[in-house]
Amino acid sequence: MPEFSLQQALNLALCHACEDDDRVLVFGQDVGVLGGVFRVTDGLQAKFGERRVFDTPLAESGIMGMAVGLAMAGWRPVPEIQFDGFAYPAIDQIVNQVARMHYRSRGVLPMPVTLRLPSFGGIKAPEHHGESLEALFAHVPGLKVVSPSSPSQGYHLLRRAIADPDPVIFLEPKSRYWHREEFDPAAPVPEMPVGTSRVVRPGKHATLVAWGAMVSRCLRAAELAAEDGVELEVLDLRWLKPIDADGLAASVARTRRAVVVHEAPLTAGLGAEVSALVTERCFGELRAPVQRVTGYDVPYPSGALEDEYLPGIDRILTAVQTTLEYRRG
Repeated sequence: MPEFSLQQALNLALCHACEDDDRVLVFGQDVGVLGGVFRVTDGLQAKFGERRVFDTPLAESGIMGMAVGLAMAGWRPVPEIQFDGFAYPAIDQIVNQVARMHYRSRGVLPMPVTLRLPSFGGIKAPEHHGESLEALFAHVPGLKVVSPSSPSQGYHLLRRAIADPDPVIFLEPKSRYWHREEFDPAAPVPEMPVGTSRVVRPGKHATLVAWGAMVSRCLRAAELAAEDGVELEVLDLRWLKPIDADGLAASVARTRRAVVVHEAPLTAGLGAEVSALVTERCFGELRAPVQRVTGYDVPYPSGALEDEYLPGIDRILTAVQTTLEYRRG
């Protein structure tokens, strides 16, 4: 079975999407000749030509404005903004145009835009290169938000996002671009409807809820906990909008304890929404309050402090211990 990195799997997904639908357009800064700063679009311009895979000026608002116009004209744009922290200049276009146009036109104007956004931290890049914007985008009506955690997930979720009739924010965990996994893209896969999560590791003592790069970190924490006889279930949320509330509740109902892990700061992060859903759906079954392990409420730090900022194995296991030892007063 072939082996792919996440970067290669995303490249293959874009290639297959372009082959299957002549309306798919790939564009952004340096995505053409260079093949993207992380080489996710490597070779696509040579194969599909400069009319379908092309470079743009360094102007994020302009990139998204172009995506809006192309979508209104019947194309399926897949723009890339090179780094998460540079998406802020395009927020106006994303929130006021991409997210609202289909609704505002009473369904007349389609908006099948898939915005690829290298996201999150973990590569010790300079400031503005390690942002976690999932809560910001998930809060905007009209947008769907998804983040893969592995190469196979990246391939299938990107194909699903591009095929979706609505705008999708596709958050690619930069620190996982070079993670490799065996999978066959041509093999039949179970249906992956929008808004579905997956149990990556079954367990019975607590559920670790995560997405993106934090899924692998939670899996490592679960392996270590298992050495002490603690069986942790790891739930890859995948779709951050819409959230799989039923899958989330089913997992927590099995384990009766939950720890949410994400890279973004704590306050008003997506972990707060997940915690609220767990409380609404599982209040009578919970044996302990939901714990959150997150980044801190500070600007994303320099690379030298990144390991202190991101949720580490020790912090995750400490939260697990807290929830396991909780006793009602």
